[in-house]
Amino acid sequence: MSPLLNYSTRVPADKTANEIVSLLGRKGATAVMMEFDAGEVGSLSWQVKTPHGELPFRLPANIAAVRKVLERQGVGRKDPQEALDQARRVAWRILKTWVMAQMALLETEMVTLDQLFLPYLCTGGGATLYDYMVGTGFKQLAAGSP
Repeated sequence: MSPLLNYSTRVPADKTANEIVSLLGRKGATAVMMEFDAGEVGSLSWQVKTPHGELPFRLPANIAAVRKVLERQGVGRKDPQEALDQARRVAWRILKTWVMAQMALLETEMVTLDQLFLPYLCTGGGATLYDYMVGTGFKQLAAGSP
């Protein structure tokens, strides 16, 4: 098994988050906010003007999940603080890579920004549309509908 993408990055998480902010701004975000967890960037929230009005989105970094994968693959740091820092750096680099790929799709004009980030649409109380759908067991979707 190959190590996790960007597993050896040394780029600080806040630098990478700022790079994502710039990408979002260049592609139509009207406002972007960094949310912090224990003094470290934990998620990004932004707004985009769409034909359906201005919509809010939230992209979290799941640092704990990345840390577990790094440990399982044997590429995680031994010192607990270093392991957490590594996981944070890797998580944000992976998110940046993913956002860049989404922006490439946007540039083809096959999709819109709100379509790309639909799972991350805020539904209220900090929950995303995906969180909401999981919480309701995806019951809003008609079985067998295309």
